[in-house]
Amino acid sequence: MRNLLITGGAGFIGSNFVHLVLEEYPDYRVVVLDKLTYAGNLDNLKGLDGNPRYAFVRGDICDAGAVERVMQDHEIDTIVNFAAESHVDRSLMEPGAFIQTDVFGTYVLLEAAKKFQVERYHQVSTDEVYGEVLENRSTEEDRLHTRSPYSASKAGGDLMCLAYHTSFDVPVTITRGSNNIGPYQYPEKVVPLFITNAIDDIRLPLYGDGSQMRDYQYVRDHCEGIDTVLRRGRPGELYNLGTGVETRNLHMARLILKLLGKPESLVQPVADRPGHDRRYALDCSKVQALGWRSRHSFEEALEKTVRWYVDHEWWWRKIKSGAHYQEYYTRQYNGREIQP
Repeated sequence: MRNLLITGGAGFIGSNFVHLVLEEYPDYRVVVLDKLTYAGNLDNLKGLDGNPRYAFVRGDICDAGAVERVMQDHEIDTIVNFAAESHVDRSLMEPGAFIQTDVFGTYVLLEAAKKFQVERYHQVSTDEVYGEVLENRSTEEDRLHTRSPYSASKAGGDLMCLAYHTSFDVPVTITRGSNNIGPYQYPEKVVPLFITNAIDDIRLPLYGDGSQMRDYQYVRDHCEGIDTVLRRGRPGELYNLGTGVETRNLHMARLILKLLGKPESLVQPVADRPGHDRRYALDCSKVQALGWRSRHSFEEALEKTVRWYVDHEWWWRKIKSGAHYQEYYTRQYNGREIQP
């Protein structure tokens, strides 16, 4: 593997992976293909222009012609697919966009992988495909139980990948990661939303009673896990990536406020979203056998994340002040407050 196509590389996890690859592998070339939707941001790749091992192409993974041109022009031998519609709340508003990108777009990439006989195609997926896990932990062999249009679309992409491996021998690997936090996460997601709201003394809209449990992993750890599977994983196999430790959302909110020196009175319960899963939990023993483990505890990851948003107001203020973000925030949270 030398010439990597990283789709969705201007997004949150994708951009962190681009930085990792260029830092760790001096003989790799990276081509980012990104549609630059609202969540794609060239500021996430700031400083890479002029690097002879990096190229950016604006394009849609659903456009087969654009994908094939990138494959040919840059002699791509490896595809890592981060491109996805990824926010559960938005999937409840606009399910069609998720099906188009997460299922059809994956199909287009797999067709290119088959045609150009890539060395590896890696699909970045999510723990949400397992659905709500109230007891024990999800293994890679568990049945899928999707409960939102987002998780259903990601499961569809996963199944398409496995079908292309079985039917056409495309060398596919898949990782299913837990919730990521860290630099460059669009502030509609709960952790950067809470951090940036708290900085400005704006209420933190916490769904329901806040007892939902999530495994929050630092994005760099997740990227290192993807890299491990890309290099050491077996084609046709799935690997869970997470810390193995779950945290209640109310505790997460309170810790953010503590780190910023803000009062807990900023927490504002709001009506829960439909089908909100109470808990996700992953068994990560399979990827640990390849030599990967998450390096940051939740507390360490959250402290680093808070510090990044404090130090990078230039990055998130122009996002949150934009009409697109303001329209979404109003649509999502206005009128949902739960009074004590």
